[in-house]
Amino acid sequence: MRQVSARYAMDAMSERAPITTWIIDDTGFLKQGKHSPGVQRQYTGSAGKVTNCQIGVSLTIATEHAHMPVDMQLYMPQSWTDDRKRCRAARVPDEVEYRPKWQIAVSMIESAIEAGLPRGVLLADADYGNKTEFRARMDELGVPYALAVQKITMARRVHGTGSRRRVGARMSVEDLAFTLDDKEIRKVTWREGTKGSMSAKFGIVRVEPMPGGEGPQQEQWLIIEWPDGEHLPAKYALATLPCDYTCKQIVRILKERWRTERAYEDLKGELGLDHFEGRSYPGWNHHVTVVLCCYAFLAAEQARAFSPRARVDLEHVARSLERAA
Repeated sequence: MRQVSARYAMDAMSERAPITTWIIDDTGFLKQGKHSPGVQRQYTGSAGKVTNCQIGVSLTIATEHAHMPVDMQLYMPQSWTDDRKRCRAARVPDEVEYRPKWQIAVSMIESAIEAGLPRGVLLADADYGNKTEFRARMDELGVPYALAVQKITMARRVHGTGSRRRVGARMSVEDLAFTLDDKEIRKVTWREGTKGSMSAKFGIVRVEPMPGGEGPQQEQWLIIEWPDGEHLPAKYALATLPCDYTCKQIVRILKERWRTERAYEDLKGELGLDHFEGRSYPGWNHHVTVVLCCYAFLAAEQARAFSPRARVDLEHVARSLERAA
């Protein structure tokens, strides 16, 4: 049912503009008791702290104009999956085992690919981007990505191409940031917000990531961000976008992750995603399915209010975001 509703919305959305991004994120459902499936004290960005909650991992697909959450799965901590009696009381199927959030994300991405949903550049925060296995699986699936990573991520800078290509020393991306010349750092404005232009300084260079003691991965972009007025870099990301993408194109794609937060606001504020008061695993999933189907209908109706403008084509990602800025 979720894939059917997602396809319904995607068909309408992609008539207006091409699909640009897939966004992985998670959101919290604050709880008081201990009987709702998956509930425990854990960190959630929804509250900005460790609190008693459930966590739902989601996949959102977006164009330059709209976004559609197509799937959401309940994260089941080991405190639950190791307690089968507790699971049975909440009607959690015996086959449900512990999976870290990044593995849940992989399963949703694989399902979306199998369903033939139009592809985009995958975005996610460092909870996902930091996982070497997650990035490796995206490479295997042929999914381009722009994923946040921590400052301790190891990499080697790549200079030049072809016969002039040379590779620098292995270091953290934080240390690598301090090796950049001033001319390699530029201010980029990626869109107009409600309070004016949204901009920061960025350094974007080619690197070979080197996770742990493993060998180098494929060459890709390292994006380093300095917020306005700050002297120290604050954010880092790795991206497998084409070599000919400009700094502005890369930044605008990377910054599309805000759409998942807007989707959560709509899902909770308008459609009651966080209003489920049942205590069963099937009940939670049924509730989420109904909410996602409602969102799909609204997204499709909104998209149909505009005339067709473009076909789905991943090659249009950068150009479409340029037009939106």
